[in-house]
Amino acid sequence: MCSGRVDLEFVLRALSNGSDGVFIGGCRLNECNYITHGNFHALNMVLLCKKIMEHIGLNPDRLRIEFMSSGDGIRFAEIIDDFTGQVKEMGPLGIGENLDKDQVKSKIDEIRKLIPYIKMAKRDKLEQRFDTLKEYENLYTNEEIEQLLKDVPSYYIDPDKCRACMICARKCPAEAITGGKNTIHVIDQEKCIKCGTCFEACPPRFGAVQKITGEPVPPPVAEEKRVLNKKAVKTKA
Repeated sequence: MCSGRVDLEFVLRALSNGSDGVFIGGCRLNECNYITHGNFHALNMVLLCKKIMEHIGLNPDRLRIEFMSSGDGIRFAEIIDDFTGQVKEMGPLGIGENLDKDQVKSKIDEIRKLIPYIKMAKRDKLEQRFDTLKEYENLYTNEEIEQLLKDVPSYYIDPDKCRACMICARKCPAEAITGGKNTIHVIDQEKCIKCGTCFEACPPRFGAVQKITGEPVPPPVAEEKRVLNKKAVKTKA
């Protein structure tokens, strides 16, 4: 398949499942057989992932991307031998970084939950394409990644504004919103993937979904108070 289809989730899932390193091979840059030039997208994604790995304490050299043609068999073998030797020298994932195995998995899985948020926050940058490898060198900075993961938003449904229209619940890709007809909706913060779909889907005339950054999310309304009295709402309006 095209290297452009290799998603950030694929890499992090492999590491979470215990892989000590991940190698991605793509066609030579500017020699795409299609019009997509997906190898540039793969390179962009890898650079972002390396910075994220570094942020959580993993050696970014455990992830490598190389570009070659189908006729570069000898070069491919040499690259794989080199990468395999490099990973062996680093040791098992986590041990080489002086991290506990469970700690590593927990850190990676926390990032995996944020992938939709990361993609949306860095959408413009991820779509950038340069002509040379050198132009990609400083595409992402450590400070940028630190800020990105520090400013992770949370979403909360204001029970006083929710009209139980079910639009956000139907749109939520993670099925993190509970509630139904005449029942105030609540976001399960453990299931929420921070994608902001509910925030965008909530009708402006209601404005029930709140985006919260830098402060704790209010506790959910008690279950016995979630029944919406629409007659009272109309009277109040």
